[in-house]
Amino acid sequence: MTQDQFQTVKEVAERLKVCEATVRSWIREGTLRAIDIGKGWRIAERDLDRFLRSLETRPRDNSDKAMPAQQNDDADNA
Repeated sequence: MTQDQFQTVKEVAERLKVCEATVRSWIREGTLRAIDIGKGWRIAERDLDRFLRSLETRPRDNSDKAMPAQQNDDADNA
């Protein structure tokens, strides 16, 4: 078994700035994989990453070409 880092429902909720009930709902629906250990659910970092990637509207653009142009526009407006 790999050495995953696990987070509680509360930690995930705080990280994503949502209610704990929302995280529990995602778990109950099966959209967020979790493990019931002891007193509560635990979410592996890689399962949270997979969940977040499933919500993306499009793949991340790895080129940073857009950022300098935006920074230049900001400088022109100052």
